[in-house]
Amino acid sequence: MSRVAKAHVTIPSGVDVSITADRIQVKGAGGTLSVPQNALVKISNDAGKLSFAPVDESREANATSGTVRQLVNNMVVGVSKGFEKKLSLIGVGFKAAASGNKLNLNIGFSHPVDFVMPAGVAVACPTPTEIVIKGADRQVVGQLAAEIRAVRPPEPYKGKGIRYVDETVVIKETKKK
Repeated sequence: MSRVAKAHVTIPSGVDVSITADRIQVKGAGGTLSVPQNALVKISNDAGKLSFAPVDESREANATSGTVRQLVNNMVVGVSKGFEKKLSLIGVGFKAAASGNKLNLNIGFSHPVDFVMPAGVAVACPTPTEIVIKGADRQVVGQLAAEIRAVRPPEPYKGKGIRYVDETVVIKETKKK
């Protein structure tokens, strides 16, 4: 059995999990998330603890049980606490501004770059060089942060660009005469 699937998912108070034949739905203070049910995984709810087991002994069922367990765990954590990604802008004159569900970036191009946030995702700019993306869906928050970073990834000689707060960029040595 998968090592990940052996661990139970504890459902905190205020979170409701409903398991049907075709979907797993999680409701909480952060919103409602759902994932399709997989026929290779048997899910049981035992007094606020979800357990996941493969239906048979196949390798695919074993791997899928761990994947489904982690997806459900991410949904439970997302609707109860939420996820956030922090980005930092490094460069002279680089700045970001958030207004409502829009993010405006001035990052050295001849034009500003605008992003419209999808539903369920909030963006904030505590300072002009910081971006904080928050949401209940881990995949959407991570994908949006990666798309924003991809507009101007950190370059290796001066380190200018958009990077994650905890990211380290190895600076190359310049060419010597």
